[in-house]
Amino acid sequence: MRVLAIHAHPSPESFNRLLFDTACTALRGSGHEVTELDLYGEDFRAVMSADERAAYDTDEPVCSPDVARHAGLVGTADVLLFVYPTWWMGVPAILKGWLDRVLVPGVAFHLDERTNRVRPGLGHVRRIIGITTYGSSRSYVRVMTDGGRRTLLRALRMLVPWGRRTTWLALYGVDTSTEAQRARFVRRVEERVARL
Repeated sequence: MRVLAIHAHPSPESFNRLLFDTACTALRGSGHEVTELDLYGEDFRAVMSADERAAYDTDEPVCSPDVARHAGLVGTADVLLFVYPTWWMGVPAILKGWLDRVLVPGVAFHLDERTNRVRPGLGHVRRIIGITTYGSSRSYVRVMTDGGRRTLLRALRMLVPWGRRTTWLALYGVDTSTEAQRARFVRRVEERVARL
């Protein structure tokens, strides 16, 4: 399968980067074709411009070459893989901006001309995978409703055909985790994505 792997962490030495590299290596080892997008490494602009917002409701909502390249990669992906740290109970701003600027009408969904309702546009996507770390405990994250997970596994999932699978891999309490706990989570990520 063709996997589009999106990474959103500013530090190339982070534990998050290790998770991203582990997932991509495991996927390639299982015979999948992986395209990596390092949003911070590319200095992806998260802010939607006024011109992009004006174009959003037109037949050509993609206004910039970097967004066009990313949208083209989304259009050929069987799997969307997101690896990021959960900050403020959501995805980092750069990833939210990527969702806003890349997953526009004509790329990720279509608006029904009669009802103006969203119609899924990611029929080719067979799976969505989220890998994240939380500073907080699982129980605290549950109380706070886990905005990042809801964005990717509920909102984004509405843009793929019904019944397509999702995978969620999370390490809670990463700030107080031990080296052994982090190593176990890396192995879990490696083993889980290798079975894709």
